[in-house]
Amino acid sequence: MGRMFVDCRDYPSEMNCTVAISADSKKELLEAAVQHAITVHGHQDNPELRHELAKMIKTEVGTV
Repeated sequence: MGRMFVDCRDYPSEMNCTVAISADSKKELLEAAVQHAITVHGHQDNPELRHELAKMIKTEVGTV
């Protein structure tokens, strides 16, 4: 399985954020994405935010 990632460019915002975050585990990635959403985008940490961020997680396709 490839690394998992969340890419802000897939979800345009007024600030045009271009940050992409990746990790080997969903738990680690979700925590990093939550911290980014709070500190950069001004969101509040709550179950709805975590649910939406979890839906944004994609798996990288390996290259040879």
